[in-house]
Amino acid sequence: MDEEGQDIVPSSPPKCGVPVARFGLAGGGVEGGIAHGKTDEFGFAAVEDKVHIHDLHATILHLHALDHERLTYRYSGRDIRLTDVHGRVVHVILA
Repeated sequence: MDEEGQDIVPSSPPKCGVPVARFGLAGGGVEGGIAHGKTDEFGFAAVEDKVHIHDLHATILHLHALDHERLTYRYSGRDIRLTDVHGRVVHVILA
């Protein structure tokens, strides 16, 4: 906000396709007091240490003592996992 109480809007919007999602994880084996990754100056796009949603799911399942690679269900004759084939546990945020 500026001195007159109006929102300051950047002159041009950021140029990226996917907005950043922020998640708070607490307890259960998550390292306390850390922030993982960085965003651009608008807080709109991740620029460092990006975590895909499959990685977030794999990490949460790992914290629940479930192996995300073995948690599958059969659909149309194909074994499918919640984390697809891309999920990896983000060990940096674990205690």
